[in-house]
Amino acid sequence: MANTAAFGEIGLVPLRQSTFNPSHRPFFSLSFHNTAISSSPKLTAALSFTQSQGFGFASKEQKRTDLVQTSAVRELRGSLLSAQGHRFAIVVSRFNDLITKKLLEGALDTFKSYSVREENIDVVWVPGSFEIGVVAQQLGKSQKYQSILCIGAVIKGDTSHYDAVVNATTSGVLSAGLNSGTPCIFGVLTCDTLEQAFNRAGGKSGNKGAEAALTSIEMASLFEHHLKPLE
Repeated sequence: MANTAAFGEIGLVPLRQSTFNPSHRPFFSLSFHNTAISSSPKLTAALSFTQSQGFGFASKEQKRTDLVQTSAVRELRGSLLSAQGHRFAIVVSRFNDLITKKLLEGALDTFKSYSVREENIDVVWVPGSFEIGVVAQQLGKSQKYQSILCIGAVIKGDTSHYDAVVNATTSGVLSAGLNSGTPCIFGVLTCDTLEQAFNRAGGKSGNKGAEAALTSIEMASLFEHHLKPLE
């Protein structure tokens, strides 16, 4: 009868270290797993090497990064339960007012359904979408409003004027929020056709003014409760 002997299968695992220190020598953790191997003349031993992602040097006191507990992480979110007491401004383009008036109606209905009083909403009309950014920035700097909603409609024509207006409007609204510290919400439609615009102003694609108002409420809550600057 052939005798059997127990061999240990060795796993050689290098530990990681975030910074290299020349005084540390390579350190490996050894793991042994008993395996029964026949004592035949062609005796073989299974030697396996396992390596974690990356290769480095580590001290014995170093802990594995994948065991870090995350239970203490805080998540900050804006609330959509109610916007009562918050003040909002809406900057609206008169150009393409057949569309922008419908977007404004959707926004006002949404604010009303979230308990925003009419006296806490100021609507400011500007000639076109190009002028929205500078007005939004001034309103934001006044510190009178928790959020500024920007509404407009740019419809593509036969010239490159469309691209220029869209780019200027987009960067203008973004800059207004960054420079004023007040959330400025982009509610400007940029469509290829008038039909697409109507579909997004209360048609089969919903009302983007109402959707932008929801974003405005959430951002107002986030800033008011979590991101308000220290006085």
